[in-house]
Amino acid sequence: MDSLITAAGLALAAGNPLAALDRVALREDAPALALRGIAMAQLGDLDRAKILLRRAVRAFGPKEAVARARCVVAEAEIALVSRDLGWPAKALDAARATLEKHGDRLNAAHAGHLKVRRLLLIGRLDEAEDVLAGLDPAPLPPASRAAHELAVAGIAMRRLKTKAARAALEWARHAARRAGIPGLVAEVDTAFLSLETPAARLIVAGEARPLLLEEVEALAASPALVVDTFRYVVRKQETTVSLATRPVLFALARALAETWPADVPRATLIARAFGGRHVDESHRARLRVEIGRLRAELRPLAGIEATSQGFALAPRQAGVVAVLARPIEERHAVVLAFLADGEAWASSALALALGAGQRSVQRALEQLAEAGKVQSFGHGRARRWMTPPVAGFTTTLLLPAPLPNG
Repeated sequence: MDSLITAAGLALAAGNPLAALDRVALREDAPALALRGIAMAQLGDLDRAKILLRRAVRAFGPKEAVARARCVVAEAEIALVSRDLGWPAKALDAARATLEKHGDRLNAAHAGHLKVRRLLLIGRLDEAEDVLAGLDPAPLPPASRAAHELAVAGIAMRRLKTKAARAALEWARHAARRAGIPGLVAEVDTAFLSLETPAARLIVAGEARPLLLEEVEALAASPALVVDTFRYVVRKQETTVSLATRPVLFALARALAETWPADVPRATLIARAFGGRHVDESHRARLRVEIGRLRAELRPLAGIEATSQGFALAPRQAGVVAVLARPIEERHAVVLAFLADGEAWASSALALALGAGQRSVQRALEQLAEAGKVQSFGHGRARRWMTPPVAGFTTTLLLPAPLPNG
């Protein structure tokens, strides 16, 4: 490898793409194409970066398996940054296997971290943990160690283990500063904000207040009966009743929990569960049926008592009844929450992350665009959607769930 290629590679490792381009900008050989592609990616020109990396893969000979695998890993990182979650994950796995086979453990670990980040975005925490468990952070250089600890923190936050998340972020901050890469330091600082800004709202007896992630963790360990709008469950410590596939029952449970210990009038329950403006006997009959079903589902946790005006929730044991709600609730709030990371998402990537149909996601995006809440650029498969980050809130608790009315 010649000295210019070596110098360009060192500049990229230090987070200085302009210095790298100064050395290889006019070269068309395979190593230079690969380095130019990575430099363009660091500068934010992702489309140009992909073109250069694909040219590099074709330019490397069949005997240069390691170099080709490194290009695939770089392309996978671009796909992740551009939220192209449909990018073939098997290609990344194959590249990682090639790198491990040839002893390039650093780039193999980088491929593993990219896989973990993708799995986190689509909510597959168990798989992400399995992959991360196979990566040894001890021999990694500072930049890679920071990436590893960011992945550890991401999983811990989603598992509501804030102490573990904070410890991992401290490690990440230390490693990022040692690496001296400003973008990496900024990424760690942004992750820290997730612990310091409201992650949810707590509603008790009709009164709402914001909760930090640490407070959400404490709520989960408390004896409170919680109606969780993130996971569509009703739970009390280890006992959980899922209503994820029963939207009417969940709407009734939430209405009862928000008003507890008071009762909820029948007309209010009908409006919340069925959307009916004019209450007639058929609505009342349906409400009785659905309350009976909800009473059966919640039997391990609470009863539902009929009152002269409506119904009231009656926990099995004395304690608080609370609703854990999203920081912002409106139509298509789940889509907005994903877009709040400030990245540009394809509708196909949103559908994959949400576990919803792509057409449902497209309809939601079109309605949000009409309301001026999101904007798009590009056309066809290159079309991307984004919105400015929502100030003062974190989306750490966001889990994939079906779109409402999707």
